[in-house]
Amino acid sequence: MPTRPGEDPLLGHLAVGLDSNVFIYLFETSGVEAAQAGRALDAINTASIRVAVSAVAIAEVLTGPARAADRALMERYLDEIRSLERLTIVPVDSDVAFAAAMLRGRDKVQMSDAINLAATRMSGATAFITNDRRLRSSTGLEIVPLAAFGA
Repeated sequence: MPTRPGEDPLLGHLAVGLDSNVFIYLFETSGVEAAQAGRALDAINTASIRVAVSAVAIAEVLTGPARAADRALMERYLDEIRSLERLTIVPVDSDVAFAAAMLRGRDKVQMSDAINLAATRMSGATAFITNDRRLRSSTGLEIVPLAAFGA
C-alpha cells in the first residue's frame, strides 16, 4: 500500500521492520536522513506499532563502533535499540535462513538484506523501513522509504 505525499506512510501497519541504516543515520549522522530516522521512530511510537529488528541488523549497526574498538559505544547503541517500545529482536534461525535464501534466489538481493527482510516477514510485520533504494516491495511486505518521513 504505497503512500501519497502527505499520507501517513505507516497507515494500516501494525508491525514494521527497521533496516540497520535507520539506526546508523540516527546514531552517526546529523543530516536529513538522521531527522527522517527520528521522525520514523516517533511515528512508530505514536501509533503504538510493533517493531522488528533482525540480529543481523544489530550486528551491522554495531560494526562502526567495533571497527573503532569502542566497546562502550557498541553497548550504548545496543541499549538504545533495546529501549524501543514493542521491540522484537528476531534471531536468525533455520526458518529465517530458509526464507532469506528464497528471497535472495528470487529477488537477487544482498544476503544481509535478504536476512533482514525475511526476519521482518517472520515477525509478522507488513512493512520494512529503509533508505536502501535497491529494495522493492513484495508480497506481504511493503518497503517504506525513509524519505516518506519528510525532507
